[in-house]
Amino acid sequence: MNLKKNWKVRTLLAASLGAGLLAAQTQAAAQAPWPEKTVTMVVPYSAGGPTDVVARMLAIPMGKSLGQTVIVENTVGAGGTIAPARVAKAAPNGYTILIHHMGMATAPALYKKLNYDPLKDFEYVGQVMDVPMTLLSRKDFPASNFQELLAYVKTNKDKVTLANAGIGAVSQLCGMLFAHQIGVQLTTVPYKGAGPALNDLMGGQVDLLCDQTTQTAPVIKDGNRVKVFGVTTPRRLSSMPNIPTLDEQGLKGFDVKVWHGIYAPKGTPPAVMEKLNTALRAALQDDMVKHRFAELSTEAVPMDKVTPEALRTHLAAETEKWGKVIKAAGVQAD
Repeated sequence: MNLKKNWKVRTLLAASLGAGLLAAQTQAAAQAPWPEKTVTMVVPYSAGGPTDVVARMLAIPMGKSLGQTVIVENTVGAGGTIAPARVAKAAPNGYTILIHHMGMATAPALYKKLNYDPLKDFEYVGQVMDVPMTLLSRKDFPASNFQELLAYVKTNKDKVTLANAGIGAVSQLCGMLFAHQIGVQLTTVPYKGAGPALNDLMGGQVDLLCDQTTQTAPVIKDGNRVKVFGVTTPRRLSSMPNIPTLDEQGLKGFDVKVWHGIYAPKGTPPAVMEKLNTALRAALQDDMVKHRFAELSTEAVPMDKVTPEALRTHLAAETEKWGKVIKAAGVQAD
């Protein structure tokens, strides 16, 4: 009996010690400094495209703030929906995050089936920036101003080719709104990214492209590779004040800005989210980042928008807004 009692006591003691050790290890893991390794920022579009450019500008200063390297990884495909699906399913530990533009808000209306819910499957780090867009043509396009462009397009209609960075890309949405507002059907030419679309525009293979200044500002300022017919915001850009808006040239109410935000998988610990937000805020106030943004005719959003709540609220409002626009236009990506 004594042997049995001793055995039971030893068994219970071992179990208690094991449970205590496991609890201590769990608590230590929870209290371990974060990050302890590289953080991956996933971009839904190709290298060299507008969102990729923004990601690479932010990665270095964010990494400096975090004390670990932040690498940029391009996960391309399905109109920018593969990357969010991947991040939504990633471990909620902050080591895999997503940077995405307004495609997070347009995807629910464009796609009948999504493998993620933008409003339920993510934690929100904060907004990043609002990027204006520009309407461009190949350099030898017959029109020399916006009124001539309208006349040419309305006469030639589907003979005019309109490039975009793929189904669901903001360049597609901007082009769709342009064609819808002037009442014509153009021949759209989708590419696997904004970079290839712009390259073919400069090469004369396509006629028109509407894309972000983070992509187009350098070639516009070059002055010899494309023609520019207007900016998509209600006000002219301070960096390129000679370019009129589409609104002032007759497309009343035309207003397309490309906003960006950073996300993490749902369930990422609050302490990790706070560090990611702090790193983002530090990056947006970095002098080199401000300089590069200015070169690309954009700027960071005010600091009161660089918060989880501000991004969550903005995403919800934009999802509702673009859902109505896309439904009215009858556009579907699948």
